[in-house]
Amino acid sequence: MDFQLSDDQRALRSGMRDLLGAVFDRDRMRAAVERGGGVDRDRGVDRDRGVDRGLWGELGAAGFFALRLPEEAGGVGLGLPEAVLLFEEAGRALLPGPLVATHLAAGLVKGAAEGEAVVTAAEGGGRPVADLGGADAVLVGGGAGQGPEVLTGEELEAFVAEAVPVRSVDPLTRLHRITGLAEASEAYPGALRREGALLSAAEQLGSAARTTEMAVQHARSREQFGSLIGSFQAVKHLCADMLARTEPARSAVYAAAVTGDPVEIAAAKLLADDAAVRNARDCLQIHGGMGFTWEADVHLHLKRAWLRAARWLTAAEAEEVLAADLDPVRPLYSGSAALG
Repeated sequence: MDFQLSDDQRALRSGMRDLLGAVFDRDRMRAAVERGGGVDRDRGVDRDRGVDRGLWGELGAAGFFALRLPEEAGGVGLGLPEAVLLFEEAGRALLPGPLVATHLAAGLVKGAAEGEAVVTAAEGGGRPVADLGGADAVLVGGGAGQGPEVLTGEELEAFVAEAVPVRSVDPLTRLHRITGLAEASEAYPGALRREGALLSAAEQLGSAARTTEMAVQHARSREQFGSLIGSFQAVKHLCADMLARTEPARSAVYAAAVTGDPVEIAAAKLLADDAAVRNARDCLQIHGGMGFTWEADVHLHLKRAWLRAARWLTAAEAEEVLAADLDPVRPLYSGSAALG
């Protein structure tokens, strides 16, 4: 059995990397960072400070959101393994916005597949809603065995009216907490929540791989005491540890994309979250004092990794899924039961 990526899959990944390099290069990313961040507690949701619609349209035109829709529905007709490759590249590039929710809503919300509509998600469980400003629709999880409810129009405005801004650790992601509806809703049932967790894990994988590259590049160019810091054993160990975390996470994410198994998805999310957070910390340490500065990009990967680790499936929820699989008699608590 061949577990290598096919030529088409490699071309797809390479094409997405080239596209993101053109439409969301470092200059555009840093400009977005300077515009984002902060919280205006008096204004509620600022509907004018939403996702970059031009960027969203570029992604839609490239088939990012319609990737898994059948061709007869105007999609690309590919599967979850190919979607994972695209989201891995999005994680590398620190691409902002509710990418996962809009991708999952491609067949549910008009214009989402083409990048003409921005869709975010209320995941339930007390989690804040990301990127609510400027969203055209919100997916709200239903009860067990039910699909998500799509809020648009007056329902969306009523939902937004309940939003309270909260400070986000990530300057590229604005957060709002919703009282009532979102808190009372269960987390996503079935496939939607599983796929959301897996695509988020793919983003974490891309970030972990990118911070590993950043650390190695810096170690090869930075001199200290007359030598490249990459020649120091402690730095070598840090870089080796980063690679040793990234590659098992890659195997887990790719395998879960093929099988779609809830337990494998939980394991993939757990490994990818750990790799993204710890790799960003090690990368920051290798960069030394400059790594802590606002101008360096390392802290952006760490902040985004922290944020993603709390989305769709947390470490505690993933551990419950894995524990229940080891002990079938042990019931899953409601927060993770939706994965089954």
